[in-house]
Amino acid sequence: MSGKILVAFTTRYGSTEEVALAVAATLQKSGFSATVQPAATVQTLQGYDAVVLGTALYMGILHHDAVSFLNQHCEALETMPTAFFALGPIYDDQEGWKAARTEAHKELAKFPWFAPLAQELFGGKFDPGKLGFPFKFIPPLRNMPANDSRNWAAIEEWVSGPVVEAFENAHVPA
Repeated sequence: MSGKILVAFTTRYGSTEEVALAVAATLQKSGFSATVQPAATVQTLQGYDAVVLGTALYMGILHHDAVSFLNQHCEALETMPTAFFALGPIYDDQEGWKAARTEAHKELAKFPWFAPLAQELFGGKFDPGKLGFPFKFIPPLRNMPANDSRNWAAIEEWVSGPVVEAFENAHVPA
């Protein structure tokens, strides 16, 4: 019987869901059973052997559904193997990456009990055509060029390497 892993995600415009699907596919290639579900719809973690939580940093802050997920499932998450990824910088510049790492660390520090066995920050995606209220009314955002900084090879490498290794070391059945 293979280990059941929940890949819970939060997303505003769909790019984190796309990464969550890629994470699940890579876990499945490694022999795990992976289910992808929006974090906001997860009622219980019962029946899962491990969790991967994926979210995005929006202006340096975790998506509110990620915060709710962590608060709602804190007791279960304290005792089960977890991995965490966030999508951050939309452009490939050192200062943006440094700031996003600092912001992600600061946001996760609000949950000192949450100790993912593997965690990573990946580039994000930006499409000004998908901006919602109130952001679509901010001219500098509307005028920014669309960009996709997600590195699919790095995502697959992270899952098939550190995540799989961490789950195997935690005795999640594959």
